[in-house]
Amino acid sequence: MDNALDDKVALVTGGSRGIGAAVALRLAGAGADVALTFRHDQRRADDVVDQIKAAGRRAIAIRADSADPAAVTAAVDRAFGELGRLDVLVNNAGAFLLGPIERLSLAEFEETVAVNVRAPFVASQAAVRHLPAGGRIINIGSNMAERAVFPGFSLYAMSKTALTGLTKALGRELGGRAITVNLVNPGPTDTELNPADGPDAGTIKGFTALGHYAAPADVAATVAFLAGPDGRYITGATLNVDGGFTS
Repeated sequence: MDNALDDKVALVTGGSRGIGAAVALRLAGAGADVALTFRHDQRRADDVVDQIKAAGRRAIAIRADSADPAAVTAAVDRAFGELGRLDVLVNNAGAFLLGPIERLSLAEFEETVAVNVRAPFVASQAAVRHLPAGGRIINIGSNMAERAVFPGFSLYAMSKTALTGLTKALGRELGGRAITVNLVNPGPTDTELNPADGPDAGTIKGFTALGHYAAPADVAATVAFLAGPDGRYITGATLNVDGGFTS
């Protein structure tokens, strides 16, 4: 791969599996050293770290619950402290709680907002103390923020829609420091939570223009573009990597 991110350091929250792992590996393939956070599965986080190290880059895994703001701040500061700098923050960790609105509990509401809204805000707040000119903040949202075609997504869609406001306003706020802020909204993506051969996959594919799921690497490629020098004049933008789901 190219070396567009040589000498850069990235932090990917929720980077032990799925889209997060693909993003961590793609950024490392472009030359970055990578810190990633995980909540439970140390083995899978270590596997991603080992793959990055095998490619000749530095990597660390940080256990951090994104529902805990102190843990989020500490993870950002640790990534900076151990890897020596921080150039790219990818807010990927997410809570995926679904159900009819009348059955969702306040605890589920609080968890969703804590992970999907507060954590990106807190991580960004911590990161801007370290990001240099040319730094990047990339938020990972969801196609459901723009087109919720199934019942039961009200809470999740609401939480991901909040990232649009954060991205636009923070992009404006940090533009004078040459730090860009963008939002990537994945569509149907082949992960453990939503496998391309799952029971509802046929219906879901039918909502896309291309007729198939994305691979996590497709989303990661867009993140890498935004993180690299070719993305330097894009900020406050939303990029839908959804196969035409929202078209």
